[in-house]
Amino acid sequence: MSSGSSDKLSAIPTNVITGFLGVGKTSAILSLLKAKPKHERWAVLVNEFGEIGIDGSLFVGQQPESNGVFIREVPGGCMCCAAGLPMQIALNQLLAKARPHRLLIEPTGLGHPKEVLQILSASHYESVLNVQQNITLVDARKLSDQRYTSHDTFNQQIEVADHIIGNKEDLYINSEKASLLAYVAKRKQNLRPVDVTFTQNGRLELEVLEGASNSVKEIKEAQHHHHGTKTPSINEIDFPKSGFLKVENEGEGYRSVGWRFSAENLFDRNKLHNWFNRLQVERMKAVMITSDGIFSYNLVDSTLVETELDDCVESRIEIISRELEPNWQSILLDCRS
Repeated sequence: MSSGSSDKLSAIPTNVITGFLGVGKTSAILSLLKAKPKHERWAVLVNEFGEIGIDGSLFVGQQPESNGVFIREVPGGCMCCAAGLPMQIALNQLLAKARPHRLLIEPTGLGHPKEVLQILSASHYESVLNVQQNITLVDARKLSDQRYTSHDTFNQQIEVADHIIGNKEDLYINSEKASLLAYVAKRKQNLRPVDVTFTQNGRLELEVLEGASNSVKEIKEAQHHHHGTKTPSINEIDFPKSGFLKVENEGEGYRSVGWRFSAENLFDRNKLHNWFNRLQVERMKAVMITSDGIFSYNLVDSTLVETELDDCVESRIEIISRELEPNWQSILLDCRS
Protein backbone atom coordinates (compact mmCIF):
# COMPACT_ATOMS: atom_id res chain seq x y z
CA MET A 1 0.00 0.00 0.00
CA SER A 2 1.33 3.41 -0.94
CA SER A 3 1.77 5.88 1.91
CA GLY A 4 1.42 9.06 -0.11
CA SER A 5 -1.45 11.22 1.10
CA SER A 6 -2.85 11.62 -2.42
CA ASP A 7 -2.48 7.97 -3.40
CA LYS A 8 -5.49 5.70 -3.51
CA LEU A 9 -5.72 3.23 -0.63
CA SER A 10 -5.49 -0.35 -1.84
CA ALA A 11 -5.05 -3.90 -0.56
CA ILE A 12 -4.52 -2.95 3.09
CA PRO A 13 -3.79 -6.18 5.03
CA THR A 14 -6.76 -6.58 7.38
CA ASN A 15 -7.34 -8.98 10.27
CA VAL A 16 -10.39 -9.52 12.45
CA ILE A 17 -9.45 -10.59 15.98
CA THR A 18 -12.46 -11.98 17.79
CA GLY A 19 -13.35 -14.01 20.86
CA PHE A 20 -15.87 -14.04 23.70
CA LEU A 21 -15.94 -11.67 26.67
CA GLY A 22 -12.75 -11.59 28.71
CA VAL A 23 -10.74 -13.95 26.52
CA GLY A 24 -7.88 -11.46 26.05
CA LYS A 25 -8.45 -9.81 22.67
CA THR A 26 -7.16 -6.43 23.82
CA SER A 27 -4.03 -8.00 25.32
CA ALA A 28 -3.44 -9.85 22.05
CA ILE A 29 -3.73 -6.67 20.00
CA LEU A 30 -1.39 -4.80 22.36
CA SER A 31 1.08 -7.66 21.94
CA LEU A 32 0.90 -7.32 18.16
CA LEU A 33 1.25 -3.53 18.32
CA LYS A 34 4.46 -3.87 20.37
CA ALA A 35 5.88 -6.05 17.60
CA LYS A 36 4.78 -3.70 14.81
CA PRO A 37 7.61 -2.62 12.48
CA LYS A 38 8.58 0.86 13.60
CA HIS A 39 8.22 2.45 10.17
CA GLU A 40 4.66 1.18 9.69
CA ARG A 41 1.36 2.82 10.60
CA TRP A 42 -1.28 0.47 11.98
CA ALA A 43 -4.96 1.19 12.51
CA VAL A 44 -7.21 -0.48 15.08
CA LEU A 45 -11.01 -0.38 14.87
CA VAL A 46 -12.38 -1.53 18.22
CA ASN A 47 -15.99 -2.28 19.13
CA GLU A 48 -17.39 -2.64 22.66
CA PHE A 49 -20.68 -4.06 23.88
CA GLY A 50 -21.10 -1.28 26.43
CA GLU A 51 -21.98 2.28 25.48
CA ILE A 52 -18.83 3.68 27.15
CA GLY A 53 -15.69 3.22 25.05
CA ILE A 54 -12.82 1.95 27.22
CA ASP A 55 -10.45 0.12 24.90
CA GLY A 56 -9.69 3.20 22.83
CA SER A 57 -8.36 5.01 25.89
CA LEU A 58 -6.44 1.88 26.88
CA PHE A 59 -4.77 1.56 23.48
CA VAL A 60 -3.94 5.25 23.29
CA GLY A 61 -2.54 5.17 26.83
CA GLN A 62 -0.03 2.50 25.79
CA GLN A 63 0.35 3.06 22.03
CA PRO A 64 -0.13 6.73 21.04
CA GLU A 65 -0.29 8.00 17.46
CA SER A 66 3.34 9.08 17.77
CA ASN A 67 4.14 5.33 17.68
CA GLY A 68 2.28 4.96 14.39
CA VAL A 69 -0.87 3.51 15.98
CA PHE A 70 -4.30 4.97 15.16
CA ILE A 71 -7.43 3.99 17.10
CA ARG A 72 -11.14 4.39 16.38
CA GLU A 73 -13.96 3.12 18.60
CA VAL A 74 -17.49 1.98 17.85
CA PRO A 75 -19.12 1.59 21.29
CA GLY A 76 -22.66 0.53 22.09
CA GLY A 77 -23.12 -3.05 20.91
CA CYS A 78 -22.39 -4.85 17.67
CA MET A 79 -20.85 -2.43 15.18
CA CYS A 80 -22.25 -4.30 12.19
CA CYS A 81 -25.89 -3.54 13.09
CA ALA A 82 -28.10 -1.20 11.04
CA ALA A 83 -26.66 -2.65 7.81
CA GLY A 84 -23.13 -1.91 8.98
CA LEU A 85 -23.44 1.87 8.92
CA PRO A 86 -21.70 2.58 12.28
CA MET A 87 -18.82 0.33 11.29
CA GLN A 88 -18.48 1.77 7.79
CA ILE A 89 -18.44 5.38 9.00
CA ALA A 90 -15.81 4.66 11.65
CA LEU A 91 -13.75 2.51 9.29
CA ASN A 92 -13.76 5.11 6.52
CA GLN A 93 -12.71 7.87 8.93
CA LEU A 94 -9.96 5.69 10.39
CA LEU A 95 -8.55 4.72 6.99
CA ALA A 96 -8.59 8.32 5.77
CA LYS A 97 -6.70 9.52 8.84
CA ALA A 98 -4.24 6.67 9.35
CA ARG A 99 -3.61 5.48 5.78
CA PRO A 100 -2.36 2.32 7.46
CA HIS A 101 -0.02 -0.45 6.45
CA ARG A 102 -2.25 -2.84 8.41
CA LEU A 103 -5.77 -2.74 9.87
CA LEU A 104 -6.84 -4.73 12.94
CA ILE A 105 -10.52 -5.01 13.84
CA GLU A 106 -11.67 -6.11 17.30
CA PRO A 107 -15.43 -6.77 17.44
CA THR A 108 -17.12 -6.93 20.82
CA GLY A 109 -17.07 -10.34 22.47
CA LEU A 110 -20.84 -10.40 21.99
CA GLY A 111 -20.66 -9.26 18.37
CA HIS A 112 -21.42 -11.07 15.14
CA PRO A 113 -18.21 -11.90 13.23
CA LYS A 114 -20.00 -13.21 10.15
CA GLU A 115 -21.62 -9.84 9.52
CA VAL A 116 -18.35 -8.00 10.21
CA LEU A 117 -16.57 -10.15 7.63
CA GLN A 118 -19.42 -9.64 5.19
CA ILE A 119 -19.02 -5.87 5.40
CA LEU A 120 -15.26 -6.10 4.92
CA SER A 121 -15.74 -8.21 1.79
CA ALA A 122 -18.39 -5.92 0.26
CA SER A 123 -17.71 -4.55 -3.21
CA HIS A 124 -16.80 -1.02 -2.06
CA TYR A 125 -13.98 -2.42 0.10
CA GLU A 126 -12.87 -5.08 -2.36
CA SER A 127 -9.93 -3.09 -3.72
CA VAL A 128 -9.22 -1.21 -0.48
CA LEU A 129 -8.87 -4.12 1.96
CA ASN A 130 -7.00 -7.41 1.70
CA VAL A 131 -8.78 -9.53 4.32
CA GLN A 132 -6.27 -11.95 5.81
CA GLN A 133 -6.41 -14.39 8.72
CA ASN A 134 -9.47 -14.16 10.97
CA ILE A 135 -8.14 -14.89 14.47
CA THR A 136 -10.42 -16.24 17.22
CA LEU A 137 -9.21 -16.42 20.81
CA VAL A 138 -10.78 -19.05 23.07
CA ASP A 139 -10.30 -19.79 26.77
CA ALA A 140 -10.55 -23.60 26.89
CA ARG A 141 -11.65 -23.48 30.53
CA LYS A 142 -15.00 -22.05 29.42
CA LEU A 143 -15.92 -25.21 27.49
CA SER A 144 -17.23 -26.77 30.72
CA ASP A 145 -19.74 -23.91 31.09
CA GLN A 146 -22.93 -24.35 29.09
CA ARG A 147 -23.54 -20.58 29.12
CA TYR A 148 -20.67 -20.38 26.63
CA THR A 149 -21.07 -23.54 24.57
CA SER A 150 -24.80 -22.87 24.08
CA HIS A 151 -24.24 -19.23 23.07
CA ASP A 152 -24.61 -18.69 19.32
CA THR A 153 -21.95 -15.97 19.20
CA PHE A 154 -19.36 -18.12 21.03
CA ASN A 155 -19.85 -20.89 18.48
CA GLN A 156 -19.98 -18.55 15.49
CA GLN A 157 -16.61 -17.10 16.48
CA ILE A 158 -15.11 -20.57 16.28
CA GLU A 159 -16.85 -21.47 13.04
CA VAL A 160 -15.60 -18.40 11.12
CA ALA A 161 -12.01 -18.63 12.37
CA ASP A 162 -9.04 -19.14 10.07
CA HIS A 163 -6.81 -19.62 13.11
CA ILE A 164 -7.89 -20.39 16.69
CA ILE A 165 -5.73 -19.34 19.62
CA GLY A 166 -6.18 -21.16 22.93
CA ASN A 167 -5.32 -18.24 25.22
CA LYS A 168 -4.50 -18.42 28.96
CA GLU A 169 -2.84 -21.81 28.41
CA ASP A 170 -0.93 -21.40 31.68
CA LEU A 171 -4.22 -21.66 33.58
CA TYR A 172 -5.44 -24.88 31.96
CA ILE A 173 -5.65 -28.08 33.99
CA ASN A 174 -6.23 -31.76 33.18
CA SER A 175 -7.57 -32.23 29.65
CA GLU A 176 -8.73 -28.68 28.87
CA LYS A 177 -6.34 -28.30 25.95
CA ALA A 178 -7.57 -31.58 24.46
CA SER A 179 -11.15 -30.46 25.05
CA LEU A 180 -10.59 -27.36 22.94
CA LEU A 181 -9.11 -29.39 20.09
CA ALA A 182 -12.08 -31.76 20.20
CA TYR A 183 -14.63 -28.95 20.40
CA VAL A 184 -13.09 -27.13 17.43
CA ALA A 185 -13.07 -30.35 15.41
CA LYS A 186 -16.75 -30.84 16.19
CA ARG A 187 -17.76 -27.28 15.25
CA LYS A 188 -15.63 -27.44 12.09
CA GLN A 189 -16.54 -30.94 10.93
CA ASN A 190 -18.43 -29.71 7.86
CA LEU A 191 -16.11 -26.76 7.23
CA ARG A 192 -12.47 -26.35 6.27
CA PRO A 193 -9.82 -27.45 8.81
CA VAL A 194 -8.30 -24.75 10.98
CA ASP A 195 -5.02 -24.33 12.86
CA VAL A 196 -5.23 -24.33 16.67
CA THR A 197 -2.31 -22.99 18.68
CA PHE A 198 -1.91 -22.04 22.32
CA THR A 199 -0.48 -19.06 24.17
CA GLN A 200 -0.75 -17.11 27.41
CA ASN A 201 -1.29 -13.44 28.24
CA GLY A 202 -2.42 -12.85 24.65
CA ARG A 203 1.11 -13.11 23.27
CA LEU A 204 0.98 -13.46 19.47
CA GLU A 205 3.64 -13.41 16.77
CA LEU A 206 3.14 -11.23 13.69
CA GLU A 207 3.22 -14.33 11.49
CA VAL A 208 -0.22 -15.33 12.78
CA LEU A 209 -1.72 -12.45 10.78
CA GLU A 210 -0.35 -13.51 7.39
CA GLY A 211 -2.29 -15.50 4.82
CA ALA A 212 -5.53 -15.18 2.90
CA SER A 213 -8.79 -15.69 4.79
CA ASN A 214 -10.97 -18.62 3.84
CA SER A 215 -13.71 -17.30 6.12
CA VAL A 216 -14.65 -14.49 3.76
CA LYS A 217 -15.53 -16.92 1.00
CA GLU A 218 -18.02 -18.68 3.25
CA ILE A 219 -19.96 -15.76 4.73
CA LYS A 220 -20.76 -13.46 1.82
CA GLU A 221 -24.40 -14.51 1.92
CA ALA A 222 -24.79 -13.92 5.68
CA GLN A 223 -27.81 -11.86 6.59
CA HIS A 224 -27.51 -8.63 8.56
CA HIS A 225 -29.47 -8.30 11.78
CA HIS A 226 -30.97 -5.08 13.06
CA HIS A 227 -31.48 -3.59 16.48
CA GLY A 228 -33.37 -0.47 15.45
CA THR A 229 -32.28 3.16 15.36
CA LYS A 230 -29.66 4.15 17.90
CA THR A 231 -29.78 7.32 19.94
CA PRO A 232 -26.78 9.69 20.01
CA SER A 233 -23.76 8.15 21.70
CA ILE A 234 -23.11 9.08 25.33
CA ASN A 235 -19.51 9.65 24.26
CA GLU A 236 -20.68 12.68 22.27
CA ILE A 237 -22.61 14.34 25.11
CA ASP A 238 -21.17 17.18 27.22
CA PHE A 239 -20.84 16.62 30.95
CA PRO A 240 -23.64 18.00 33.14
CA LYS A 241 -22.94 19.93 36.34
CA SER A 242 -22.62 16.66 38.26
CA GLY A 243 -19.46 15.87 36.28
CA PHE A 244 -20.52 12.38 35.24
CA LEU A 245 -22.80 10.48 32.86
CA LYS A 246 -24.29 6.99 33.13
CA VAL A 247 -25.70 4.68 30.45
CA GLU A 248 -26.94 1.08 30.22
CA ASN A 249 -27.18 -1.44 27.39
CA GLU A 250 -28.39 -5.01 26.99
CA GLY A 251 -28.37 -7.82 24.46
CA GLU A 252 -27.21 -11.39 23.79
CA GLY A 253 -28.19 -12.35 27.34
CA TYR A 254 -25.99 -9.74 29.03
CA ARG A 255 -26.41 -6.23 30.44
CA SER A 256 -23.89 -3.43 30.73
CA VAL A 257 -23.63 -0.21 32.70
CA GLY A 258 -21.01 2.47 32.16
CA TRP A 259 -19.98 5.86 33.48
CA ARG A 260 -17.93 8.77 32.16
CA PHE A 261 -16.36 11.19 34.67
CA SER A 262 -14.82 14.55 33.81
CA ALA A 263 -11.10 14.95 34.50
CA GLU A 264 -11.83 17.09 37.56
CA ASN A 265 -13.01 13.95 39.35
CA LEU A 266 -10.06 12.29 41.11
CA PHE A 267 -10.49 8.79 42.47
CA ASP A 268 -8.98 7.10 45.50
CA ARG A 269 -6.90 4.22 44.17
CA ASN A 270 -7.28 2.06 47.29
CA LYS A 271 -11.06 2.47 47.36
CA LEU A 272 -11.26 1.48 43.68
CA HIS A 273 -9.15 -1.61 44.37
CA ASN A 274 -11.37 -2.65 47.26
CA TRP A 275 -14.55 -2.30 45.23
CA PHE A 276 -13.24 -3.85 42.02
CA ASN A 277 -12.01 -6.92 43.91
CA ARG A 278 -15.49 -7.43 45.39
CA LEU A 279 -17.30 -7.34 42.05
CA GLN A 280 -18.81 -10.63 40.88
CA VAL A 281 -19.41 -9.84 37.21
CA GLU A 282 -18.65 -11.20 33.76
CA ARG A 283 -16.10 -8.46 33.22
CA MET A 284 -15.16 -4.91 34.15
CA LYS A 285 -12.92 -2.47 32.32
CA ALA A 286 -11.93 1.01 33.40
CA VAL A 287 -9.52 3.85 32.78
CA MET A 288 -9.38 5.99 35.91
CA ILE A 289 -7.69 9.24 36.93
CA THR A 290 -6.61 8.74 40.54
CA SER A 291 -4.67 10.81 43.04
CA ASP A 292 -1.77 8.39 42.42
CA GLY A 293 -1.81 8.67 38.63
CA ILE A 294 -3.74 7.23 35.67
CA PHE A 295 -4.47 3.50 35.60
CA SER A 296 -6.42 1.00 33.54
CA TYR A 297 -8.26 -1.87 35.21
CA ASN A 298 -9.37 -5.18 33.76
CA LEU A 299 -11.42 -7.64 35.82
CA VAL A 300 -12.04 -11.11 34.37
CA ASP A 301 -12.68 -14.38 36.23
CA SER A 302 -12.36 -12.54 39.56
CA THR A 303 -8.79 -11.51 38.65
CA LEU A 304 -8.03 -7.77 38.63
CA VAL A 305 -5.15 -6.41 36.55
CA GLU A 306 -3.98 -2.80 36.97
CA THR A 307 -1.77 -1.06 34.40
CA GLU A 308 -0.35 2.45 34.61
CA LEU A 309 -1.06 4.67 31.61
CA ASP A 310 0.66 7.76 30.28
CA ASP A 311 -2.45 9.84 29.75
CA CYS A 312 -6.23 9.99 29.33
CA VAL A 313 -8.74 12.82 29.07
CA GLU A 314 -11.37 11.46 31.47
CA SER A 315 -12.26 8.49 33.66
CA ARG A 316 -14.40 5.74 32.18
CA ILE A 317 -15.73 2.47 33.56
CA GLU A 318 -17.88 -0.29 32.06
CA ILE A 319 -19.33 -3.37 33.77
CA ILE A 320 -20.87 -6.32 31.91
CA SER A 321 -22.92 -8.86 33.83
CA ARG A 322 -26.01 -11.03 33.69
CA GLU A 323 -27.61 -8.70 36.24
CA LEU A 324 -26.81 -5.14 37.37
CA GLU A 325 -26.68 -4.04 41.00
CA PRO A 326 -28.49 -0.76 41.84
CA ASN A 327 -25.89 0.34 44.43
CA TRP A 328 -22.90 0.33 42.07
CA GLN A 329 -23.18 4.05 41.27
CA SER A 330 -23.25 5.13 44.92
CA ILE A 331 -20.21 2.94 45.65
CA LEU A 332 -18.38 4.42 42.66
CA LEU A 333 -19.18 7.97 43.73
CA ASP A 334 -17.82 7.19 47.19
CA CYS A 335 -14.54 6.14 45.58
CA ARG A 336 -13.78 9.74 44.61
CA SER A 337 -11.01 11.45 46.57
